[in-house]
Amino acid sequence: VQERGALGFERHYHVTDPFIRRLGLEAELQGHSGCVNCLEWNEKGDLLASGSDDQHTIVWDPLHHKKLLSMHTGHTANIFSVKFLPHSGDRILITGAADSKVHVHDLTVKETIHMFGDHTNRVKRIATAPMWPNTFWSAAEDGLIRQYDLRENSKRSEVLIDLTEYCGQLVEAKCLTVNPQDNNYLAVGASGPFVRLYDIRMIHNHRKSMKQSPAAGVHTFCDRQKPLPDGAAQYYVAGHLPVKLPDYNNRLRVLVATYVTFSPDGTELLVNMGGEQVYLFDLTYKQRPYTFLLPKKCHASGEVQNGKTSTNGVSNGIHLHSNGFRLPEGRAPGSPQVELPPYLERLKQQANEAFACQLWTQAIQLYSKAVQKAPNNAMLYGNRAAAYMKRKWDGDHYDALRDCLKAISLNPCHLKAHFRLARCLFELKYVAEALECLDDFKGKFPEQAHSSACDALDRDINAALFSKSDNAEDKKGGGGPIRLRATGRKDSISEDEMVLRERSYDYKFRYCGHCNTTTDIKEANFFGSNAQYIVSGSDDGSFFIWEKETTNLVRVLQGDESIVNCLQPHPSYCFLATSGIDPVVRLWNPRPE
Repeated sequence: VQERGALGFERHYHVTDPFIRRLGLEAELQGHSGCVNCLEWNEKGDLLASGSDDQHTIVWDPLHHKKLLSMHTGHTANIFSVKFLPHSGDRILITGAADSKVHVHDLTVKETIHMFGDHTNRVKRIATAPMWPNTFWSAAEDGLIRQYDLRENSKRSEVLIDLTEYCGQLVEAKCLTVNPQDNNYLAVGASGPFVRLYDIRMIHNHRKSMKQSPAAGVHTFCDRQKPLPDGAAQYYVAGHLPVKLPDYNNRLRVLVATYVTFSPDGTELLVNMGGEQVYLFDLTYKQRPYTFLLPKKCHASGEVQNGKTSTNGVSNGIHLHSNGFRLPEGRAPGSPQVELPPYLERLKQQANEAFACQLWTQAIQLYSKAVQKAPNNAMLYGNRAAAYMKRKWDGDHYDALRDCLKAISLNPCHLKAHFRLARCLFELKYVAEALECLDDFKGKFPEQAHSSACDALDRDINAALFSKSDNAEDKKGGGGPIRLRATGRKDSISEDEMVLRERSYDYKFRYCGHCNTTTDIKEANFFGSNAQYIVSGSDDGSFFIWEKETTNLVRVLQGDESIVNCLQPHPSYCFLATSGIDPVVRLWNPRPE
């Protein structure tokens, strides 16, 4: 039985799904004369629409590689978004462009039948939803999300969400999408690392009731301040990003969500974070970011001086990290380490060998395969954390921190995981927490207290604390929620926004290796028969395919002479349309062996 399991495992993991292995270029659709910035399949999957810098939209029959229709959209600048209006028999097409306009076209007569000029900056994305006929939404760089009504008697748009009320005048909305399973939920990506999820119906009901209560203008001063009702918004953020913002800003790296999409079953949210990586958020199992803020107000005992917590109680610092996770006390024998089945033991050995050869990425990929099969093995998490810490890509120390916490929760006596946790906290600039974690470690493993590793970390922490106390800048903020706040009037952040940011949920998986800094329309999508892969374009002209559950990179294909921006999977087949800077649309599917 063991061996049969092993064979299944080899088949399943070492050789990727043959579809992905055989994926190759089927055709190039030619017809545009500029970059192709957006692609959209119709619901049936027999039509593909594209929009371009040439201000034309083309509708293709992709299965026969034929151009069915090409029309000038009436836009005077690059088209960034194209969508079929649901329930219109694929007759109505909506486009948004850099001229700040949204145009509605009737494809049967090749005419633009309506133009909306409400936005005051480039329109980046349009979203539609089957449950909302005659309705669609737009996101633009004026910071507004607008909702449009195409019914005969109205033909108008209204502001659904105004991000500038929350984040100041400089905020730009970049992308949006509606949950395919529950069309009341709208996800929005904008400048900065936070991704926002809104309940459309709740916002509408709130506004209706505001209009109906006669004295609304007079007595509810605070209601007028609250454009959105409580509970209508939930933010998501990769837990390490808010802290890194100042550092990224100094290096002129701009964080911006360039694309958001839901999994087909509506339970996951995928985000391509420009300037960073691709993140998947689990909407059902919600996880608070680890050590996201460790707000000072949590210190029930012990005053904070100088960023250092006096340690006369365990209810401070790391013990209160926001998952409510407590480092277990004492050295009670933890769950005995589970024996790994032979095929996983072999996998772990391969990973350890890769690590010994300093092949960090390979080691991480092998540990990740094993973790997926044995999710309760502390040793695997501890080892993968070590590999992340050695590789040191953006976000690696935070993934390592999460692995350490997981290892300790599975085995409280995991000495190395506990020490690595302190080192990760330090690398992530949580210096006071790192000191506390290290003291905790020394108390729990006294025989390690004077090891060279301990001494080295101790020195690093004290040097950092010393330079911190010298630096008057830090004294002002004390490192509290300041990490979530931008400075300056133009990007002043409201109290409501602060609260929403502090309540953010963390990511489940992270996909890295690609580069997303040059264009702000780069997509990432689910792909495969049960959305078991993640695809994203890159600034080097390639596109990447990762395994969703292990986050392992399985293929890189060359998709453009310079940059791949768009990747739209066919609604039902293993068939992918991509585009970028080249004036063509490329179609990919599994080629014959």
